[in-house]
Amino acid sequence: MPASEELSRRVVEAGRSCSLTTAVLEEWSRLGTPKQVEYLAEYLEAERASREASKRVSLLRRCALPAPKTFAGYDWSAVTWPEGLDRDSLLSLAFLDAREDLVLMGDVGTGKTHMASALCALACERRIEARFFTASSLVARLRRAREEGRLDREAAQIGRARLLVIDELGFLPLDAEGARLMFQVFADAYERQSVLITTNLEFSRWGSVFGDDQMAAAVIDRIVHHGRLIQFRGESYRVRHALMREE
Repeated sequence: MPASEELSRRVVEAGRSCSLTTAVLEEWSRLGTPKQVEYLAEYLEAERASREASKRVSLLRRCALPAPKTFAGYDWSAVTWPEGLDRDSLLSLAFLDAREDLVLMGDVGTGKTHMASALCALACERRIEARFFTASSLVARLRRAREEGRLDREAAQIGRARLLVIDELGFLPLDAEGARLMFQVFADAYERQSVLITTNLEFSRWGSVFGDDQMAAAVIDRIVHHGRLIQFRGESYRVRHALMREE
């Protein structure tokens, strides 16, 4: 008795994800008994699940999150949403398909870095490549690559990520070389990647970060063209839950 169409479909779908030949899979699913085809389908589905799990682990490791976060228990009370964006659309990661940028701007300790980290983890879980850097660590990485003559290769690796997070922009000012390296990241990412920035500085103060108002304006122009601003207001979560308090 031939296998059911449902079993045959399972074999083909699972096998194709493992880069197996469709014609061969279809032939084996037709010739095998129901038990044989069911066994084959379960084997291929297990192989697919194993490969997907390995890819998630690899992506998360390459993302290099300082402290992996999730949205479980996340406090959304400090978040003010821009028009056209809400919690559900953010968590759908639809902004990645549209190559839109996000700027998380606001008070210290209100959940900006947590949100950025959790979005990276969510992207990796969905097998989407993401990279996480603080602004200072990204500049240091690019500077080192330049000194070692591999800046183009490093930039290409960063450019493969569909989500690029630059955390803590503005915490430390950039020197002239660092500003140029950072500007090149934004220029390369424009309309090719989604860049997510966390900062406690309004756009009007970005000139002090880059040491050049025109360069800052060029970065802002690229970010706001296909970007949305999510604002954070409120008391620092770390202060609210601090062990050290004044009496």
